[in-house]
Amino acid sequence: MPKVLHVHRNAQDPHKTRLSTLITPIMTPTTRNISPFLDPGPRTKANSLAILQLSRDNLLPVYLQSPTGNHDGYAEGAVVNTRYGSFPHSTMLNVPWGSQIRASKVDTGSRGRKRKREGADDACRDATAASEKDNEDSPAATNEESAAVKKAVADSSGFIHVLPPTPELWTTSLPHRTQVVYTPDYSYILHRIRARPGSVLIEAGAGSGSFTHASVRAVYNGCPAEGRRKGKVFSFEFHEQRYHKMKEELSGHGMDGLVHLTHRDVYNGGFLVDGNSPEADAVFLDLPAPWEALPHLSRRRPQPPFDAKAAASENDQAEWVSPLNPKKTVYICTFSPCIEQVTKTVSAMRRLGWVDIDMVEIANRKLHTSRERVGLNLNFDRGVNNSARDVDEAIARLTDIENRFREHAAKPRDGDEDMDSADEGDEPPTPARGIPTNVEAPPAAAAEEPSGTTTTPPWLEGRLITRGEPEIKTHTSYLVFAVLPMEWTEADEAAAAARYPLGKEQRVIGAIDKVARKQERREQLQKVQGSGNRKARRKERDEKMGQVAAA
Repeated sequence: MPKVLHVHRNAQDPHKTRLSTLITPIMTPTTRNISPFLDPGPRTKANSLAILQLSRDNLLPVYLQSPTGNHDGYAEGAVVNTRYGSFPHSTMLNVPWGSQIRASKVDTGSRGRKRKREGADDACRDATAASEKDNEDSPAATNEESAAVKKAVADSSGFIHVLPPTPELWTTSLPHRTQVVYTPDYSYILHRIRARPGSVLIEAGAGSGSFTHASVRAVYNGCPAEGRRKGKVFSFEFHEQRYHKMKEELSGHGMDGLVHLTHRDVYNGGFLVDGNSPEADAVFLDLPAPWEALPHLSRRRPQPPFDAKAAASENDQAEWVSPLNPKKTVYICTFSPCIEQVTKTVSAMRRLGWVDIDMVEIANRKLHTSRERVGLNLNFDRGVNNSARDVDEAIARLTDIENRFREHAAKPRDGDEDMDSADEGDEPPTPARGIPTNVEAPPAAAAEEPSGTTTTPPWLEGRLITRGEPEIKTHTSYLVFAVLPMEWTEADEAAAAARYPLGKEQRVIGAIDKVARKQERREQLQKVQGSGNRKARRKERDEKMGQVAAA
């Protein structure tokens, strides 16, 4: 590791300095920082995002940290406390993704008492620590701190699973700052706006970043070949606090080079980046009033009533610069929760030349698949239906009840003692019609299995059933899709005319009249049939087949 010299100035005398040597890792030019959302690798690693699955629908995003000594009162380092136990980060590092992590025993009670006990000496302790920090060597201090890390001891119960970050898991676990675009919506949106590797996408209204992470994965194309563009997302956010939070998240997720985040009001500022056009192929608008941003997404300067805002938005530029790709058709989608917003957006799209306008509403419903075990001999466990499996089992149950009733009725009724003795059943009931009455016996299918064969595993018993989720998610938003065709100039028309000249078509429907087409068809049929009729052709065919058979 290379060594870096740091100069420390004395507060008493600025002319006196002290040198200290620190070992600092330097990234080599060959090192590639790929986002864990794109390539998480086979194992977990420090300073990276991981998704902890506490239960089926309870996910927790965590940045894993290396154990460097006492952290927040824990001797094991950084610890995640959940209702299922405590999980030090050291137990989640360098393990395969999807591993089950057992809970560990950590002292959570002494941590709070220690803070209360030492609360009065904070100022004195901080001053002492600051003076000692100037006199100690940093590598030695790091080694001493690392040596103080306590090894985690597994607890008797409690576990979680550590999962790699994906846009789907991030959507479920991210901190909500605004309304989130969920997976059923953005998967359909990315499909309709033709987002593919190498595309350039404009997103207005980053919000919580759910759609941003999904769109980065859709347009990412690695290191493209020469002559091809690199996929990128140009995202715009108006709210300043959300912008800074989103900027911090993208940097932590390794997406700085794939997402260009801009703090701007796109209603007035447009979609240009540093005065240049992003040349976008796809557009997604998650705005309260998307019709006010549509004039900036035009091939040419919009005509009234849109010209006033468009002229002011581009810093009074004399020449109109379009943020769209001039060589491709552009696809757009707007995300609006109210039908009144949809009406205004569609009207603006029609005036601005957008075509193939379509509105879609997605209603997502999950289907849960499980196995249902049916039988009277099964316990009252989860997923067990305690009813008769078939007609024979139902008859056996009814016969057993009838025999018990007859046995009880045949005994004398002299008092409570006789009733108790009858209920106890001193003798087992006799079976009727040769049907066994023991409902605790194994199923008939299992009894007929030959000796030496393995029984069916419990997770494969029962029939496979599918049920819809009890609570159906209601309306999220209306999705409005539209297409802006590529602009066709006079130069394009001349090039197409030179390549495909008009009036000289051969054998093309429309180049000749109906009578000529019929005559041409007759000539083709005569050429195929030849001079003979059908019988002659059949005879000739049979002769050829005979010659082939003789040879």
